Amino acid sequence: MTRASLDKQPHEVASMFDGVAANYDLTNDVLSLGQDRRWRKEAAKAVDARPAQKILDLAAGTATSSQPFARAGAYVVPCDFSLGMLRVGKRRHPWMPFTAGDGTKLPFRDDVFDAVTISFGLRNIQDTEQALRELYRVTKPGGRVVISEFSHPTWAPFRTVYEEYLMRALPPVARAVSSNPDAYVYLAESIQSWPDQPALAALLQKAGWSEVAWRNLSGGIVALHRGFKRA
Repeated sequence: MTRASLDKQPHEVASMFDGVAANYDLTNDVLSLGQDRRWRKEAAKAVDARPAQKILDLAAGTATSSQPFARAGAYVVPCDFSLGMLRVGKRRHPWMPFTAGDGTKLPFRDDVFDAVTISFGLRNIQDTEQALRELYRVTKPGGRVVISEFSHPTWAPFRTVYEEYLMRALPPVARAVSSNPDAYVYLAESIQSWPDQPALAALLQKAGWSEVAWRNLSGGIVALHRGFKRA
């Protein structure tokens, strides 16, 4: 499965995120009505980082999502394909080992990380299946994956209201708070075209992950998917 249907190549997506890096966290907070903080907190709980564990935070952006793992005493590697995001993150957290990397060809050896996670970034990797295989490759046997991603509300009336917000309300709000509102039009389109919860679970299983399960947040606006690499 690829993101080619959205007519953006990887370098175009990277450039788009470079352009919104400075205000990215604030914009997300506004557009999600503050829900993004809860979603990230739930993702961090699911990862359950422990002291001395090695954690890969893919599509980490400015490393906001990486901070709970570091506070837990884990060694966390924030990795992203947007150099603009990494530069902003490095200024904020100069001690962290920011790493530039393509999710379809990660710059790490096999069996390195105790846990791998990606929050709201899997949609932006051109080849979803290859990204899931790469995450599997760099995870230690017995390790785990946690994916936090926008998904599809499970209650039909709410789903209709949500989709109306994405396509009608989100772009005007983005124009008011973001330096690159077109990036958030892309965001809305990418959410609508994204696989639903069972379909993403099937892709995880196809990539080799076992004990795959998911949990809906905010009525299915976001879903947390988890899986393990057999020991």
